[in-house]
Amino acid sequence: MGLSLLSQQHALATPQAQKAMLGQLPLARSFDDAAGALTAAGLETLQINVGKKCNQTCHHCHVDAGPDRKEVMPDDVLDACLDVLRRTTIPMLDITGGAPELHPRFEEMVIRARALGRRVLDRCNLTILTVKRHDHLPQFLAEHGVEVVSSLPYHSAGPTDAQRGDGVFEKSLEGLQKLNQVGYGMPGSPLQLTLVTNPAGAFLPAPQAQLEADFRRVLRIRHGIEFTRLIAITNMPISRYLEWLERSGNLQRYMEKLVGAFNPAAAQGVMCRTMVSVGWDGRLFDCDFNQMLEIEMGEGNPRTIFDFQEAVLKARQIAVGPHCFGCTAGQGSSCGGATAG
Repeated sequence: MGLSLLSQQHALATPQAQKAMLGQLPLARSFDDAAGALTAAGLETLQINVGKKCNQTCHHCHVDAGPDRKEVMPDDVLDACLDVLRRTTIPMLDITGGAPELHPRFEEMVIRARALGRRVLDRCNLTILTVKRHDHLPQFLAEHGVEVVSSLPYHSAGPTDAQRGDGVFEKSLEGLQKLNQVGYGMPGSPLQLTLVTNPAGAFLPAPQAQLEADFRRVLRIRHGIEFTRLIAITNMPISRYLEWLERSGNLQRYMEKLVGAFNPAAAQGVMCRTMVSVGWDGRLFDCDFNQMLEIEMGEGNPRTIFDFQEAVLKARQIAVGPHCFGCTAGQGSSCGGATAG
C-alpha cells in the first residue's frame, strides 16, 4: 500500500504548490472568462469531510487520503455540523472522507441526521465493508435508509486495480455483494446504490448513459451484481492525479482538453452552486475540490461551521480556479455525475 504525497514529503503535497503549478500553465482562457461569475442557487447539501484517514491509497485521490493520514474531524466540529442541520432547512447530509466510516462517530452522525428527517449519503469505497470490524455496516446503512455512493473505476480488475491498488476490484465486488444482500441496488428496492466511475488515464469519461449500460450488463452477467445508477466523474487535476499528470507529461495536454471541452450548460449544474463543503477542521468551502486546494470563499462569507449563515451562503459568489474546468468539460462532472446532456 502506497504512501500519501504528504508522507512522501512530495513537492506537490501542499495546496499552495498545486495552485502554483496550475496557475502557471498557459491556457487559452481563464475559468472566469469562460463561465463568468458563478453564484449559488440555494443550499441543498451540507457535505462534510470527516477526515483524511482511509484504508486505501488510490492513485487518483484528490484528498491525498490513506492509512498514513491522521486528520479526523474533532467532536466540536462534528457537533456544530449536526447543529447546523438541526437549525436550517438543508435537506441532505453528504458524508465523505477519506473513508468516512472510519470516523469513530460515523454511525452517530447517520442516526442523528436521519432523526432530523434529512437524507444521508455515504461516499463509500466498498472495500471498507470487507474489513471485519465494519462488516455490520451494510445492515446498519440499510436500517437507516442511507444512500450509498460507491467508487468503482471500471467493471474489470485491470483498470480498477491500476487506479486503486492490487486486489481492490475483488474486494469491491465483495462489498457490492454485501450491499445487494441487504437490498441495496436491487430492482424495486428503495435502497439506493450509486456507482461512481472515473477514467484511468488523461482523458474525459465516456457518455454516462453508455457507461451505465456497460457496467450494468457486465456486473449482472459476470457477478450477479445490481445497482441503482452509475455516475461518471472527470478526474480533477489536483493532488495525486495532478502529480501523475505532471510526472507522465500529460498535464498541459489534459488541461487544454478540459478547456477546449468547456460546456456552458454543464457550468450551470456544478455541485458548488447548491452545496457547502465542510473540512475536517471546520472550515467552509464552495466544494470538496476547493477544500483540498484551500481556496476560501469570497469576502463577506462565513469562514467556519461555527459562524454558519444559511441566508448568506445561499446567495454567495463561488470562488473558482483552473481546476474548475474539470467540472465543466463535455457532459460536466460533479459529486452527482454529469451535469449536462
